[in-house]
Amino acid sequence: MPESPRTLVVMRHAKAEPFADTDHARVLSARGRADATAAGEWLADHDVVPDLALVSDAARTRQTWEAVSAAAGWLTEATYDQALYDAGPESTLDIIRLAPASAESVIFIGHNPTAAYLAQLLDDGEGSAAAIASISEGYPTSALTVFEYDGEWAALEHGTARVTGFYVGRG
Repeated sequence: MPESPRTLVVMRHAKAEPFADTDHARVLSARGRADATAAGEWLADHDVVPDLALVSDAARTRQTWEAVSAAAGWLTEATYDQALYDAGPESTLDIIRLAPASAESVIFIGHNPTAAYLAQLLDDGEGSAAAIASISEGYPTSALTVFEYDGEWAALEHGTARVTGFYVGRG
């Protein structure tokens, strides 16, 4: 067991342009860049610094990570994973479980509905009532949920993490 709770951030990418040659190639809109920057500033204000960033390899999630990490002042290198582009919540959870034991804080940036479902599935119901209520109202672009988790990543299951914060980046 880790000595202190681990932190997990589940984030939906920021607002993207509606069209590109492929869905995978869609880039952030100007609003999306501003929203991702606001999300990074919020995470920095809440002392979140990830040891590991698991990011879908789509253009909009890559750009979300770049804006969030720049605004937060993080030096963490992202792991861009094609599997996270179309992974459902269970597959995404499997990827998070592979995080090294040394990682105290992990951020996942992906797509809906996976991000929203994952945030709801992980919630143990013991966290911030206001944040939990906000999650149930929707998971728009640039939404993020911060969890505390007391176990090893390999043992992360449904209902085992406490919601400590919810934020929707709006720049």
